[in-house]
Amino acid sequence: MASVSFENLAPQVSRQICKELQHLISDPPEGIKVILNEEDISDIQAIIDGPAGTPYACGHFRVKLVLRKRLSFWPTKRFFLTKIFHPNVSQQGEICVNTLKKDWKPDLGIKHIFLTIKCLLIVPNPESALNEEAGKLLLEHYEDYFQRAKMMTEIHAKINQHQSSIDTHLNEDTNLAEGPTASKKAATDRTVLADKKKPIVKDKKRTLKRL
Repeated sequence: MASVSFENLAPQVSRQICKELQHLISDPPEGIKVILNEEDISDIQAIIDGPAGTPYACGHFRVKLVLRKRLSFWPTKRFFLTKIFHPNVSQQGEICVNTLKKDWKPDLGIKHIFLTIKCLLIVPNPESALNEEAGKLLLEHYEDYFQRAKMMTEIHAKINQHQSSIDTHLNEDTNLAEGPTASKKAATDRTVLADKKKPIVKDKKRTLKRL
């Protein structure tokens, strides 16, 4: 495992974090990929895949946990770094869910936090809304909520694979166009094109003479 900083973390917290991170890396939960910060073990991030059947489907949402330092327990501060339209996520990305606040138990751990956030994408809780607009739409105009959340997912949380493919092909074309063979190839192409045009020009002249 990569070297990490344990500065300002209680020893028992450090041991628990290491154990959990090793487990998350070796056996990650479905749709959750943990990203480590080698400079600060208390800064833990993950990419959570949007669950199917939700307006977040096919999206990839980056989430950040900031563990409480000098304490033998957490919960943490939790943020969406990817913009999302969700009743329990503020415009600044802060996440509100009772399981990670008043209902927290010290033995739950990091995996539980990520799974809870993923579940929140499936079943939002408008009663503890940080985004009042999203909470109101969810309760009163679900289709409008769904479309708004889906649009935000399309804009901020999707990787445009088609565009990546186009960029790759453009880079390949650019590489082919560089170097000493480029001008020779271009000249050959022009010659071939000119040769193809000659018969067409002659045919046009013959036609004009007949007229």
